[in-house]
Amino acid sequence: MARIPRNFRLLEELEKGEKGIGDGSCSYGLMDGDDIMMSNWNGTIVGPGHTVHENRIYSLKIYCDENYPDRPPTIHFLSRVNLPFVNQTDGKIDPTKLNVISQWGRDSSIETILVGIRREMAAANNRKLVQPPEGSTF
Repeated sequence: MARIPRNFRLLEELEKGEKGIGDGSCSYGLMDGDDIMMSNWNGTIVGPGHTVHENRIYSLKIYCDENYPDRPPTIHFLSRVNLPFVNQTDGKIDPTKLNVISQWGRDSSIETILVGIRREMAAANNRKLVQPPEGSTF
């Protein structure tokens, strides 16, 4: 099976991200339209209903290095959030503590990660965690 080159893969993801994912609960796109390497991305997650995250909008910074999609991107929350896989000093996600990243495969994508993070927000052990004030940032 042929391996899709990094930039072709990222172009596909960009096109999909600009159209929006499913119900609009997650979105993503390039930070700078002139980024020819397509390395720096923004992501947004709307907090899941019936949780402490409901109606909150979380912003994330996503970095896809030259090894993407063989290796997962690096992800930082820009919006403050209290979750067990997020470093409370700088907002960086610890890939060893989030299954959607620790079990990364070449078929995984930025969308896979954002949807996985949102799913974790709704998980029984995270849905009621006390959160920082809305609008605070790292």
